[in-house]
Amino acid sequence: MSPSTYVFWFLTFVAIISALNVVLTKNAVYSVLSLIVTFFAIAGHYFLMNAQFLGIVHIMVYAGAIMVLFLYVIMMLNLNETFETNKDTFFHIAAVVSAGLLMVTMIGAFAKTDIQMQAMADNSNIGYLEELGKVLFNEFLLPFEIASVLLLAAMVGAVYLSKKEIKD
Repeated sequence: MSPSTYVFWFLTFVAIISALNVVLTKNAVYSVLSLIVTFFAIAGHYFLMNAQFLGIVHIMVYAGAIMVLFLYVIMMLNLNETFETNKDTFFHIAAVVSAGLLMVTMIGAFAKTDIQMQAMADNSNIGYLEELGKVLFNEFLLPFEIASVLLLAAMVGAVYLSKKEIKD
């Protein structure tokens, strides 16, 4: 077995253990910190798949920005066990049934897909930024530009809504 196989299994083990820790930990701050570890392990998988750009963006966006926001909100709310209400058993059963239905749906969706790993293996530059730029600006130029205009409109709308009215 190659060294990358050992790294893959190590990252997988870390991701699974920390993801379980996210769900099973009662302290919200420890849960968020475990989620950060999970995100770093998943980013390591991206690096193993030769998708460096995606791995770096994953670290910056998820482990950086979103997790800092989660920690800020959790610390700002100051969640204690004294304010926590007991949940009814019905909600636990509903959550398990919902998770089971989601798992069946995901298995059904993935069973119908045809993954062509050989085509991806032939293109050794698939994870690099230059290849991403070529695909983005050749095949997906119109959706990219529509998303840009949509984000610009959302930014203008946010500025307009947050602007205070000036009374004469």
